[in-house]
Amino acid sequence: MSTDSIIRKAIESDSEKLWVLMEQLAIFEKYIDSFVITPEIIKESGFRKSQPDFYCLVAEDKGEIAGMLVYYFLPYTAENKPSIYMKELYVDENYRGQKIGEQLMDALKNEAQKNNCSQIKWTVAPWNDAGQRFYQRLGAKENKDWLHYEWKV
Repeated sequence: MSTDSIIRKAIESDSEKLWVLMEQLAIFEKYIDSFVITPEIIKESGFRKSQPDFYCLVAEDKGEIAGMLVYYFLPYTAENKPSIYMKELYVDENYRGQKIGEQLMDALKNEAQKNNCSQIKWTVAPWNDAGQRFYQRLGAKENKDWLHYEWKV
């Protein structure tokens, strides 16, 4: 990442590039067959609603979006403090190996601290060894106390 790079909150005009990164992530994580997000959905859900469905941090390099981190808040926890749930972290292939993922995670940690959050949670595909190693290098620990379930409705 060059010295011109910045980590910032996404804005509505980032929606097209965010969509491209979200589509690339859907291909990488093998859920492209069920991917229905459009740039318009991103604009409506993330930027035009008074309470957005998600928040997003981006890494910008010379006007290009090099990576994104999508998250939302879990306002009610047993600790009576909010948590952050990280939904997506993705760095464009052309920008990998430049510590962008780490910078995005650091920015998310700062966001959690500013909002009095007790923790940041996320899931990682069991086959994504590189992702698991990345999170472990940051000091994150796998939570083996709970099993992840989903119920399609």
